[in-house]
Amino acid sequence: MKIAKPAAIFSIILTLVSVFFIATKGLNLGLDFTGGISAELNYAKPVNQADVVKTLDQAGFKDAVVQTLGSSKDLLVRMPEQDVAVEDLSNAITKAAQLPNNAAEVSKVDAVGGQVGNELYLKSAGAVALALLIMLIYVTIRFEFKLAIGAVLSLFHDIIVTLGIFALMQWPFDLTVLAALLSIIGFSLNDNIVVSDRIRENFRKIRGAAPVEVVNIALTETLRRTIHTSMTLMLVVLAMMIVGGDGLKWFSIAMFIGIFVGTYSSIYIGTAYALWRGLNRHDFIVQVKPEFDEEEIQHSDIPK
Repeated sequence: MKIAKPAAIFSIILTLVSVFFIATKGLNLGLDFTGGISAELNYAKPVNQADVVKTLDQAGFKDAVVQTLGSSKDLLVRMPEQDVAVEDLSNAITKAAQLPNNAAEVSKVDAVGGQVGNELYLKSAGAVALALLIMLIYVTIRFEFKLAIGAVLSLFHDIIVTLGIFALMQWPFDLTVLAALLSIIGFSLNDNIVVSDRIRENFRKIRGAAPVEVVNIALTETLRRTIHTSMTLMLVVLAMMIVGGDGLKWFSIAMFIGIFVGTYSSIYIGTAYALWRGLNRHDFIVQVKPEFDEEEIQHSDIPK
């Protein structure tokens, strides 16, 4: 905790910079939120995704995103809205997706309008806000309000920083990234709960020590567990990032950022805020209050 103040200044600057990029550059919303077309293609032979993108582009279907569906013969194609009637989309995409000596068939076509995408975007923001509110209530009941506010601030910090990086780099923000944000909330909250539980335990069993000393002991005792958990999860995310293909690319990138930021914030935001608000042993000890004040009765006051 001796570097809590510099860490707090760094976090505030990082959050403000992230908010600035979100406000000025905005998120590069994917087709899930802006509306568009998704089609499932089945090829007779294995196919290269780049070849499919090229042939669709030549046919007039611009900015198509192609990803595999379990095998290199089954593909999911997503693209912006086209100037083609919905009932003609299947035939138009089938004709455009044909490759030399490799026939293609469209098994499914879905069109998402811009209004539906906007509604989905608003519901997604509401889901994140609701998750933060429920976390606040849970940690307040389970531990202490000061720790609860610190936990929610750290979760908010993790989300804003992740979104800020996506806005800065103009990486696509779609439903997979939203799923990563909700996963980051769960991961970061779990880390906060582990630390909060050890802080409460140490405040109850260690007497006469300053609050910052008790918190430092708790953080030291949980640090190895935190490092092991974060590193293990990062290895899984790196594996998804390298071999998971386009379908998991942005999910794994968002998770990688969130794991790093979430591990840092559970120590230097959640815990540091609670200490700044005056967290101490009395917050975890039940104070027994007498139901009434006993009065000393003199012998002379006893009625005869």
